[in-house]
Amino acid sequence: MEQASNSDIVLQIIMSVGIIVISAKYLGTLAKKIGFPQVAGMIIAGLLLRLLPWFRNFGVEPAGSLFGETDMFISRIAEIGVILIMFSAGLGTSLKSLVKSGAKSTIIALCGVLVPLIFGTIMSLCFWGFDGFGTTQFYKAMFIGTILTATSVSISVATLKELGKLKSDIGQTIVSAAIIDDVFGIIALTIVLGISNPNKSSGIAEIFIKTILFFIAAIITGYIIFRLFKWYDRRHPHSRRIPIYGLGIALVYAFCAEKFFGIADITGAYIAGVVFCSLTDAPYMEQKIDINSYMIFSPIFFASIGLKTDLSGMDMSLVWFSIAFVIIGCVSKIIGCSGISRLMGFSLKESIQIGLGMMVRGEVALIVAQKGLSAGIVDSKYFAPVILLIIVSSMTVPIMMKKALAGSELSENQQAPLN
Repeated sequence: MEQASNSDIVLQIIMSVGIIVISAKYLGTLAKKIGFPQVAGMIIAGLLLRLLPWFRNFGVEPAGSLFGETDMFISRIAEIGVILIMFSAGLGTSLKSLVKSGAKSTIIALCGVLVPLIFGTIMSLCFWGFDGFGTTQFYKAMFIGTILTATSVSISVATLKELGKLKSDIGQTIVSAAIIDDVFGIIALTIVLGISNPNKSSGIAEIFIKTILFFIAAIITGYIIFRLFKWYDRRHPHSRRIPIYGLGIALVYAFCAEKFFGIADITGAYIAGVVFCSLTDAPYMEQKIDINSYMIFSPIFFASIGLKTDLSGMDMSLVWFSIAFVIIGCVSKIIGCSGISRLMGFSLKESIQIGLGMMVRGEVALIVAQKGLSAGIVDSKYFAPVILLIIVSSMTVPIMMKKALAGSELSENQQAPLN
């Protein structure tokens, strides 16, 4: 294929990015207006753009060609978008909530990761067959289970706020467990990526050692960086340099995590956010990072998910797999979180409320699936079940939570004494 000129490639990139940003933001806003999560609209934008000749062969054209270079640029921007999203998620983490949550929320989160991981793995093996532990197919099934470990609590939080239950014991348990769930989910992703990578000769023991070393190094360097930023923050509050330096640290963390420890780069970005989350200016940093993410990186990332989703291979087996994926994804969270909650002394109704609050999936599930695609573990066609799970859980959880919370005696606003 004839090599394209640099000027043609630049113009192609400019036009492609413009089309993607406009389409993703418009359909994202439209989705929000009709009650769907914005990310669903952005993904649908990518799916629709894939039908156009301009984007039809996204990710297929060879490097050096006009479309191949454009696809590569969009994929790289999407990778940075993932890092920004996870860095922002880390900045929004509350260490105080993690500390106060205690053993109960930690155990709920752990079961909320282990049960979907096991159920998802077994479900996948039922479709594909079991040919032994340590095989490529087994690791692929484990990764499908890993996708199901993610929790997106934003919709649950909005519902709890609306019902005046966010500051109740159940509300705080759900929020704390969801935060810890993200940490456990990232650790699970790190381990599964490590042991399933056929290009690495590392054994399971070495993967665990590298993971532990990474967190030790992250804690030590993170404490030093935190103290330096805290000192700087006191002298230059709300300085634009703070989020800029913070972003630079996040990118370095992401690079070091994957380069030196074999840990997913998004793990490094998330940990970097946790390092800064206790700063006075952490909300300011998060706001500035979100502006960059909201303007260009997030729309490109979520639209690229749609662009990479190949529906041409959608047959009845994948349809049945998608249905089973959604059912197992929803049921496993309820079983894991509600079951252990009941054993720890919560009433049956409270246990169901906790399970429903942990059932929603969102952008983290897509990020995990994206990492699996990049690592060559899963095919792009498996984005379709993930997208379906996000849409179904996002639409059904608010309705079910409102019914589950109905009949509670008093809302938190009514229970709280007047000041």
